[in-house]
Amino acid sequence: MHRTISYNRPGAEPKPARTTTPPPPPARKAPPPPPLPLAERHRAAAALLAELRVHDPRLLLSERDVHRLAPEVTAWLDRGAHPDAVRRTLCADLPDPVAHPAALLTHRLRTLLPPQLPTAPPPTPPSGPRFIECDDCGHPFPPPTPDGLCTKCRTAARAAA
Repeated sequence: MHRTISYNRPGAEPKPARTTTPPPPPARKAPPPPPLPLAERHRAAAALLAELRVHDPRLLLSERDVHRLAPEVTAWLDRGAHPDAVRRTLCADLPDPVAHPAALLTHRLRTLLPPQLPTAPPPTPPSGPRFIECDDCGHPFPPPTPDGLCTKCRTAARAAA
């Protein structure tokens, strides 16, 4: 005969059973978008330079200066600089008056060029010996062996031969 023991006080509601919900699967990072062709990157850089006058009227550039400076801005974008960061860098702490905006921007684009982003190092192989199974007895042993046999089975095979 089994007795059920209740640890709840009389008249108290029973505690609900704990339920655990599995954690959501980790979000996968979207692959980086493919790089834009050079012509499109150049157009984006030229548009950024042409729009500088909207942020500060002292940075009014001629069309010739925009096309001359676009490769410099493209180099920044190719190094992972966000267009807003390039714009902030070019518009920050301007002298008053700006006598030669193109020369000032050329200087800033060249001297403040950010470094290349480091590339991911190649994956390192796991440390420690890997083991393979003997083709004859299934015993694990460290490689390399050309015949796929452990020392014991290789010795036995030589003795039998």
